[in-house]
Amino acid sequence: MSLAAYCVICCRRMGTSTSPPKSNTYWRDIRNIIKFTGSLILGGSLFITYEVLALKKSLTLDTQVVEREKMKSYIYVHTVSLDKRENPGITYQARKELHKAVRKVLATSARMLRGPFADTFSTVDVEDHECAVWLLLKKSRSEDRAARLQAVQEMSETHHWQDYQYRIIAQACDLRTLTGLARSKESDLRFFLRPPPLPSLKEDSSIEEELRQLLASLPQTELDECIRYFTSLALSESSQSLAAQKGGLWCFGGNGLPYAESFGEVPSATVEMFCLEALVKHSEIPTHCDKIEANGGLQLLQRLYQLHKDYPKVQRNIMRILGNMALNEHLHSAIVHSGWVSILAEAMKSQHIMEASHAARTLANLDRETVRDKYQDGVYVLHPQHRTSQPIKADVLFIHGLMGAAFKTWRQQDNDQDLTENISEDETKYTTCWPKSWLASDCPALRIISVEYDTSLSDWRARCPMERKSIAFRSNELLRKLRAAGVGDRPVVWVSHSMGGLLVKKMLLEASKKPEMNTIINNTRGIIFYSVPHHGSHLAEYSVNIRYLLFPSLEVKELSKDSPALKTLQDDFLEFAKDKNFQVLSFVETLPTYIGSMIKLHVVPLESADLGIGDLIPVDVNHLNICKPKKKDAFLYQRTLQFIRDALAKDLEN
Repeated sequence: MSLAAYCVICCRRMGTSTSPPKSNTYWRDIRNIIKFTGSLILGGSLFITYEVLALKKSLTLDTQVVEREKMKSYIYVHTVSLDKRENPGITYQARKELHKAVRKVLATSARMLRGPFADTFSTVDVEDHECAVWLLLKKSRSEDRAARLQAVQEMSETHHWQDYQYRIIAQACDLRTLTGLARSKESDLRFFLRPPPLPSLKEDSSIEEELRQLLASLPQTELDECIRYFTSLALSESSQSLAAQKGGLWCFGGNGLPYAESFGEVPSATVEMFCLEALVKHSEIPTHCDKIEANGGLQLLQRLYQLHKDYPKVQRNIMRILGNMALNEHLHSAIVHSGWVSILAEAMKSQHIMEASHAARTLANLDRETVRDKYQDGVYVLHPQHRTSQPIKADVLFIHGLMGAAFKTWRQQDNDQDLTENISEDETKYTTCWPKSWLASDCPALRIISVEYDTSLSDWRARCPMERKSIAFRSNELLRKLRAAGVGDRPVVWVSHSMGGLLVKKMLLEASKKPEMNTIINNTRGIIFYSVPHHGSHLAEYSVNIRYLLFPSLEVKELSKDSPALKTLQDDFLEFAKDKNFQVLSFVETLPTYIGSMIKLHVVPLESADLGIGDLIPVDVNHLNICKPKKKDAFLYQRTLQFIRDALAKDLEN
């Protein structure tokens, strides 16, 4: 404004002034022009400088705000593919028009039914065909349980989405939906974000030291002798001394199968392994689970899991801990947010039965939407391991025997193995489990459960020297776990091998004495015994002569022929079974079993396997292979299948 006024004044002066002499007029005009031009240039420069500074100020961004927004979530944009084969053509346009038409139909029907289509979709700026993602997300949060289950099923069956659409679901879905997707058989792994970065280890620390500190931070109350044993062992001994102590000795691992380790083969003889053994026991106590989570145990276990990808025994113990923690519903959010669900979803797709079954147990404990039962340590569902629309009409329970395992006891028959041969560590072999693969396909309406518990032949080779559990103690422990898993709510058939049959008999007798367990008795339809020593075994008689059976364990002592407890159990159960009219099928071996390198023994003779009721069928195999059919059409499996179908015929028809 000042510049314009100054120009006007100068022009007026020039127009109203009298004509000076010609010599002065020329220089006066030059000066006026210079003044005018200089003022114009100076004023313009100041104006431009002001505008530039104002513009710069208006465009300055708060970098802290930007960083905070970046930390909130990823932003996925729809990018155009550079692949010429994927360029939109007639098919793309047709699909787009189809989605538009479907959206209009939905909107029209919603208005007709006076139900809003969805407030968020009326203003959101997305492609029409992308609305399916957001519709499913909204449906997965519905108050209607059936609608939520349908939404998860539709998500899991979708395989044509782009990567970013799966990621949208991964970021926006809630805990309930994410768990459901992990338990859905056809779910794409792109539904699961990678676990968040793990916190760095403390300076001058190691995973072994972190495990020790975690273990030391747990309460020392409510502990049995075995927890104290493993805890003190892990905290007091070094890796080298443990490896030397374990080197060359025969041991029985958590899966119940024998294995041998030498000094150079660690890693199961490290402090890490003993810490995990102790943490498995601690995680059975709810208050200790809270401490494990509060002290960063979920992240530490995840680090250890990723570090030992080639060591299944470590991974199985970690899964056992996680499965125990998942029994506590208030910890579900922490487990999901720590990134474990993506790891479990991937493990569920593993070809290794043990890995998939451990993951299935943990996810079932997390899935409160479709699973009301809780699977405690040692109780594994072999079928169905995923969410299914198939109604489950009955249960079949598998109980292994002395030195057995929940999975490998029920594998196909392999080459003859010594009782103490190393057959448990090679995960690429012996992974077939016929109840999961054969029985599940022949009888899909069954829930198939396999139970695991630790046993040993002698006390000096037991995993826990102080753990001397009788058949009566173990039966009560297993009965409690099975009832928590809902056993007794449906018709039941029991399948047992060796000492497992004695546990079944004791469990049924104990259940008959407890009113809250009566459903188990009332729903028991039949029992299969594979070489069960109802009248004792020769195994204990050789304990003095065989170095592997020096100081026989309590389990072996109870199998002796002159055991009063065994005779009482047989008499009581025989009377009880006749009264309840249980259907019974028994198999017995006719071949001896090698124990060690020198002794072969007929573990369960024909007369001992005779319960006194039901059919007794001799089979030309040894004690280990009596429950391992050679193939699906073998007599052992076909007769077993026929018995299960006959016992549950009425229940499976309904």
